[in-house]
Amino acid sequence: MRWILLIAALFLTVAAISYYTYRIAFMARRDRQSGSDDFPLRCPEEKIDTIKGLINQFREIPYEDVYIKSYDGLVLHAKYYHVSDSAPLQIQFHGYNGNSIRDFCGGNKIGRDAGHNSLVIDQRAHGLSEGKIITFGIKERRDCLSWIEYSINRFGEDIEIILAGVSMGASTVIMSVDLGLPKNIKCIIADCGYSSPKDILKKVAKDRQLVPCLVYPFIWLGALIFGKFVLTESSAVMSAAKSEIPILIIHGEADDFVPCHMAHEIYDVCTAEKELLLIPGAGHGLSYIVDEASYRTKVNEFINKNIKK
Repeated sequence: MRWILLIAALFLTVAAISYYTYRIAFMARRDRQSGSDDFPLRCPEEKIDTIKGLINQFREIPYEDVYIKSYDGLVLHAKYYHVSDSAPLQIQFHGYNGNSIRDFCGGNKIGRDAGHNSLVIDQRAHGLSEGKIITFGIKERRDCLSWIEYSINRFGEDIEIILAGVSMGASTVIMSVDLGLPKNIKCIIADCGYSSPKDILKKVAKDRQLVPCLVYPFIWLGALIFGKFVLTESSAVMSAAKSEIPILIIHGEADDFVPCHMAHEIYDVCTAEKELLLIPGAGHGLSYIVDEASYRTKVNEFINKNIKK
């Protein structure tokens, strides 16, 4: 009887810790996703007015609300910005507990200036999209495929599509490659993405003065038991290693949230056409703000090299 009680107590302890780490790591914090301080944390003070101006400009642009159903039954939302009939389409994915207006205030402007239409996504558990759990790209990559299918059905079989993402969005679009993307996807723009869900979760655990090798098993187990997903099912490194779709990887060299070495890890294994743009002095998600000229030039050159229209 004593052994049974000990085993039961151990099981309950493991389950309780796993549930706690699951809630901390994966539960969406909608209160943090938007607000009066929409500019990124650690944004250089001298750049705050610049990013606020871009955000306010983006908010004023007319758009169409679009809704689809995810593979697991969630209603997902996006904003469609129309520039020109028959133009290439950019599908843009924001980051973890982020929002599209902030994360793409620069990237969307590049697309608009180039004459591209755009579908700017509210990732699951963000904005007007349903959901409570953020899965670091595991389920989100399937949402990416759903948005691609929606776009082809709406705009035609010959629509040229560029996938773009910032932070978790960057990893999401690269990870979607392992699902087998249609020929409409001409290239991927990945800004400050992490190499894998496992790597970024262990890095954040270390930042919080925890022992990653001790904490991560509980995070993995919590995702499996309570979130019904496997954290190691996919990663940006795994997908890039078998990609046939050209990928432009952008990263700030001063990024202390998603370390710059993760960009090198993705780039080094990528089997497709690839380019790497590193921005000195740029923190997480701030490469466009720190060096707009280099960012804009590289993105336009890369896209123009890979689309026909």
